Parts: sequence; C-alpha cells; structure tokens
Amino acid sequence: MSDEPTHEDARTRWRAERTTFQRVYDVVTGLSDFVTAKEVGTRADCSTDGARTALTQLVEMAIAERRGERPVEYRRNESYLRWKRIGSLARDHSPAELREERDALLAEDQSLLQRFDAPGPDAVSPGVFEPDDHETVHERWDALSRWRSVRSDLELVQRAIHRVESNSDGRTDAATSV
Repeated sequence: MSDEPTHEDARTRWRAERTTFQRVYDVVTGLSDFVTAKEVGTRADCSTDGARTALTQLVEMAIAERRGERPVEYRRNESYLRWKRIGSLARDHSPAELREERDALLAEDQSLLQRFDAPGPDAVSPGVFEPDDHETVHERWDALSRWRSVRSDLELVQRAIHRVESNSDGRTDAATSV
C-alpha cells in the first residue's frame, strides 16, 4: 500500500485547515462560469446556506459576481483577479524588471502583428488558415492564443508599472486605481 497522499486525504486536510468562507473563496475564484450556491456548497464541502452566506460577503467585497434571482448564480469577478495580479506584479518585481518584461512583450506583440498582418489576434479570420496540414493549422491557432496572452500580460505589466511609479511618488496602494 502506498504512503502517498490521495485526493481524498488532500480534500480532508483542506476541509480541516480552511474555514467555510476560505473554502468558498477557493471555489469561487476558480469559477469562470456562473453556478448556484448549492453547487458552490458541494464543491466547498459545506451547506448551501453556508455557501450563500460566504458568497454574499464575496459579492460585497467585489471578489464574486452575482446574477439572476431564482436561482441566483455566482462566479469570480475577473476585475478582482486582475487587480490582485497587478498588485502581485508590483510587489514582487522592481520597476526595471517590469519595464524589461514590458519591452519583451512589446517585441513579441510586434512580431505577431507582422506575422499575421493584423492589428490584433481577434482581427485574424479563421478563413485565412488555408487547409494546410493539421500541424500547421494547430500551430497558427497556438500563435493566436499566445498573442491574446501577450496582449493581456502587457496590459497587466503596464498597470503594475503605473502602480509602482504611483506608489514611489508617495501615494499609498489604496489610492492607486486599477
């Protein structure tokens, strides 16, 4: 018999070490699609009422979004996650490191812009992918996906640079908008 922890061991430890609120937070920050409080409760290993109470707080904190009435559904707030990522970048990297990353992303963006001869990845029509071999088409789709990531990362890094520069002017993090 193996001594390696099982999924069930990890789940039991997660439940024992985290409060209901923390487990609901863990679940909701992983939700890109809307789900009911009952589904969140199932995933967070808590009652529907416990999940609903935590979800109400998370919505008030702008960590989660809510829609509908019956049933009410919830998912993560993408703006909150971007704000957290920007804060993490600003805290964990020097202005010089952030500018270096920005420059590398700008160079990659420029290369992809020239490759596809389009202003952005969403302007590239799938019709331009001639029915070449499967690998070539797959590689082009991967490049477009990477371009979307580059554009997203570039925005986050630029905002982190702005935050670092704003904070170095004596303003507090709370005063820095995203």
